[in-house]
Amino acid sequence: MHILALTSACISILGAFMVITRRIAVHAVLYLVVTLLALACVLALLGAPFAAALEVIIYAGAIMVLFVFVIMMLNLGKPDRDRETEWLRPRAWVGPAALASILGMELLFGLRTLSGTGITFQITPREVGLSLFGPYVLMVELASFLLLTGLVTAFHIGRHWPGEH
Repeated sequence: MHILALTSACISILGAFMVITRRIAVHAVLYLVVTLLALACVLALLGAPFAAALEVIIYAGAIMVLFVFVIMMLNLGKPDRDRETEWLRPRAWVGPAALASILGMELLFGLRTLSGTGITFQITPREVGLSLFGPYVLMVELASFLLLTGLVTAFHIGRHWPGEH
């Protein structure tokens, strides 16, 4: 299992590096999705499957959809046809697809090795609430401030000033 965690961590670091070096926002979003999926794999391998599921559902799912909407709303100057042609080139998808394929193979290998353990347990909503607002309250509050900052920034960038066209 250590090699799986190490591979996921390396993919996460590589994906994060690719996010900050891409010039086209959609390409950066693709690598960010791969990075978030790799972090979810690391969380699952460290024994936090609930946090991994939340990582995939909330961040890789919902937040990435919001990022795509913001990119679509900003419409940064190029005509739509040229921009979509640039987004759909195969070189934009090869890197994220390769990293996601490695993560998928890790998932299949991990599920195959863990399928015989038979360990199942149920987590109640009360236990989730007690852990989120107990020992992890600082992390929850910092994440909420980060999301609020992103919301205010997106509002500021996307709003039209009176008199602008």
